[in-house]
Amino acid sequence: MRSIREAALAALRQWSEPSARARLIAAAWNAGATNVNELAEAARCSRQTVYTALSSQGIDPAQRPKGTTMLTIDPLDIEGFTGVGERMDAEYDAALRRWADVRPGINPRGPQAHAEGMRLVALMDTVARYADVRDRLVHEQVARAERDRLLHRVETCWEALSTAAAWHAAHHAYVLAVDEARIAVDMWRERAETARQRPWYCDHPRSEAAYAQVLAAGHPALEDALADLDPAPAETAERLLADLDQAHTYRTRLAAQTLHAGQPTT
Repeated sequence: MRSIREAALAALRQWSEPSARARLIAAAWNAGATNVNELAEAARCSRQTVYTALSSQGIDPAQRPKGTTMLTIDPLDIEGFTGVGERMDAEYDAALRRWADVRPGINPRGPQAHAEGMRLVALMDTVARYADVRDRLVHEQVARAERDRLLHRVETCWEALSTAAAWHAAHHAYVLAVDEARIAVDMWRERAETARQRPWYCDHPRSEAAYAQVLAAGHPALEDALADLDPAPAETAERLLADLDQAHTYRTRLAAQTLHAGQPTT
């Protein structure tokens, strides 16, 4: 069964009346499709058209819907395992000692101790991998949100020039916004590529059980965030920067005309 988000995007891709586009873009956004590039692709329009459509429907593109899932970095403590690399050996020894302490007389080399040791190894490894993957995904999500915020700020600063009383100051703010957006796109690309370098998997019932413990402790699942990763960050970043530079070059020519028109004639 398709999710509400997938159904909303499918409807957006099938829109036929231009007047319905803004409403469908807003519906997709509210269904959790908050990636502007994805919305632009589905609606077959530019990123700026998406921003305009959202604004026309009373949506601030800088704010994600409350239902949008964002990973959080809460401290891990699953049977004493924190996912911190340099603590792993000590945490394993402590966990095995706790198990043995409540079983006086247990054979430390017997089958029960061996089975518990294998379970703890799987738990230790799963918690450590979970911590690493979650950290990478969180950094990508934050960088992506900042990328979109600053790209939108470029458009806002440019639009503000039309009514700015202090035109030179407003234009300088626009130029700075373009520069900050370039930096944000590059930073996002780096974070996205880093996030894609570490896959998440549970290849044994013991690791699946360990992952279930992590989730039961209230920590977020990773699958949706992994599926939301851009499949080709370098290509997307190159396209975003090319679009940004093309628009900026064109706007620079327009601004030059404004400045020339404002020069006193002799």
